[in-house]
Amino acid sequence: MEAANDSDVSIDSSQKATDVSIDPKPQVIYRCKKCRKIVASEEQVVPHEPAEGQKCFKWKKRSDNPYNEPTQCTSIFVEPMKWMQVVEDGCVQDKLQCLGCKARLGYFNWAGMQCNCGAWINPAFQLHKSRLDECHL
Repeated sequence: MEAANDSDVSIDSSQKATDVSIDPKPQVIYRCKKCRKIVASEEQVVPHEPAEGQKCFKWKKRSDNPYNEPTQCTSIFVEPMKWMQVVEDGCVQDKLQCLGCKARLGYFNWAGMQCNCGAWINPAFQLHKSRLDECHL
């Protein structure tokens, strides 16, 4: 019997373990700034395309900003969640309060609302970034 030569076995360099190691995206969770209770995670955020900013608002809602800078969204929009008790009560629109400390975190409206960037989100469950801590895991 003949022994197998090492030269007969070839390993393709494209089949290395690099396919297995995928860089995981850093997960983000949002906490109430007042009591630090987790209110949302990155998976629950509803993405939206920023609109044209001031041009999308009614004339009376526009500011006299001479600079045409792209507007940064001051809120995140999320899917409805179990901690949103007023949603389960059947309300069409109301404030969203933290389950832990009852701090006002934002608003919701089943008919939709406009982001400060000008985009319409429908239905809208808006959480203000100023009321949340963004934590990277």
